[in-house]
Amino acid sequence: MSGAPPRAQDGRMSRYRIGERVLQLTLPVGTLAVGVVIWEAIVLLGDLPPYVLPAPTRVAATLISDWPVLWGSLLVTLGTTFLGLLLAFVGGTALAILFNQSRLVERALYPYAVILQVTPVVAIAPLLLVYLPQPVAVLACAWIVAFFPVLANTTLGLNSVDRNLVDLFTLYRASRLQALLRLKLPAALPYMLGGLRIAGGLSLIGAVVAEIAAGSAGAGSGLAYRIAESGYRLNIPRMFAALILLSGAGIAIFAALSLLSHLVLRRWHESALAREP
Repeated sequence: MSGAPPRAQDGRMSRYRIGERVLQLTLPVGTLAVGVVIWEAIVLLGDLPPYVLPAPTRVAATLISDWPVLWGSLLVTLGTTFLGLLLAFVGGTALAILFNQSRLVERALYPYAVILQVTPVVAIAPLLLVYLPQPVAVLACAWIVAFFPVLANTTLGLNSVDRNLVDLFTLYRASRLQALLRLKLPAALPYMLGGLRIAGGLSLIGAVVAEIAAGSAGAGSGLAYRIAESGYRLNIPRMFAALILLSGAGIAIFAALSLLSHLVLRRWHESALAREP
């Protein structure tokens, strides 16, 4: 047992956590800065034209000048992404609960969920566009790729409840609904939130793939169409600017869902508790 006073120990732990957070922030930012400098130097020293490889400064200027168009397209893509994610979370959670309550239903339907997941969405999108209106088809693609992680993780969480606790609820004659609401769903919550974090990025990927497959112009076009359009017109700086926006959107979605998971689990689950040095 350490002989240091409690306040000294608390001070060391606090400094350790602050240093760790600063390091977590500065390392990625520093690496990005070095990469941007190298990229700029390659373009300048090689005298590369913008349609081959635009410089970061050129991409930044394009991002500013084309902001109204790119921002409107990003909102369209994000709207599809979040709606597909919401439908995947609700549907995947509901079906996982049904699987947990009925082994027969799980054995009958789970293989088809696996088939839906392993089939590439880029192959499904053109078929959906034949039978569904374009906005519905794009939404369906975002839902398809986000659905299985929620379903699989929630099913795993519901089936991983401590058997001793299940027996305790049975001993006290708790109903199936009481056991579900008071034991299984709270125990499965970390799994559900983990699946949701994975599904967030996949939903964005599904929306992008479907928008590229749809390939329609107009005011309601998503950011993926702007990328394809820029490639056709050799407007590579706009393509890079749109890609940066998409990457930023994906990072923001993951960060928001990670924050949600931390806020929900921070007071009781090991995965969200602060670690000691």
